[in-house]
Amino acid sequence: MLVDQFNRRIDYIRLSITDRCDFRCTYCMAEDMTFLPRDEVMSLEECLRVVRVFAEMGVSKVRITGGEPLVRKNALWLFEQIGQLPQISSLVTTTNGSQLAKYAAALKQAGVSRINVSLDSLRPDTFKQITRTGDLDKVLKGIAAAKAVGFDRIKLNTVLMRGVNDDEIDALIEYALRHELDISFIEEMPLGEVDHQRVDTYISNEEVLAYCQQHYPLTPTNISSGGPARYWQFDGSPSRLGLISPHSHNFCELCNRVRISCRGELFLCLGQDDKVDLLPILRAHPKDDAPLREAIQHGMRIKPEGHDFDLRRREPAVVRFMSHTGG
Repeated sequence: MLVDQFNRRIDYIRLSITDRCDFRCTYCMAEDMTFLPRDEVMSLEECLRVVRVFAEMGVSKVRITGGEPLVRKNALWLFEQIGQLPQISSLVTTTNGSQLAKYAAALKQAGVSRINVSLDSLRPDTFKQITRTGDLDKVLKGIAAAKAVGFDRIKLNTVLMRGVNDDEIDALIEYALRHELDISFIEEMPLGEVDHQRVDTYISNEEVLAYCQQHYPLTPTNISSGGPARYWQFDGSPSRLGLISPHSHNFCELCNRVRISCRGELFLCLGQDDKVDLLPILRAHPKDDAPLREAIQHGMRIKPEGHDFDLRRREPAVVRFMSHTGG
């Protein structure tokens, strides 16, 4: 069992398998990205080895992220292999939805239990503004395909930004209710570009919840999906409203997760730079997992108590794009 220095049990890893994406979302990437050379990215076999060792050490939930994980060549092989690990009870993925129409059935067959889809607007022009390159119609068709093959509790993840898409709360909720989807609103995080002044676009989830409670019948729940979201049930519907609030309601005391970037960096906290480099260990000891286990245990000893997001600071908390860390 993995336990950090603050006695929090770590049973959940978020693994990025690529820094590449077919979108360029403003809060996640620069418009003109430089991607990693192939030899600096973990092979799929190395990804599987990392997951297997974490599973042997007590991890039961794995989320595959990117970038956009489904643009990685042969990514389905990795999903299939992880899906066969007996210790893993929950295999999920976060996607921008652009490839779902093509891969939804195969993901279901591979053992993926749940899909989160990033969807920040239902207006094609606003969607294009946020994603820079995205096609809203492809994403909506992907969500429909995932529902058609039997995925349950598909969740939409929406980053609300003042003056950009904050007037779409109703439209997004109504879409979720109509299609029996869950929806989570995520506070924009101060990561990435120094010149992106998120203080101008930031919306507190306290404000979002107050609005939603005025317009929708909601019942608070103690449901947990294993991550940081707090959920409310829409009365008379299977859909849930989730709020992920790294600013207004720090959830660090319940943190049960670590992130692994596609270059094998074990990030102990999304909002801190503490990390352990696993890739050199993987390649120096291809047949011996003991050094890898020791590196992971070292990570537990240096995992920070929490992140430090403060929009009053001019510079971002971490000058590292979400696409680097993994969503």
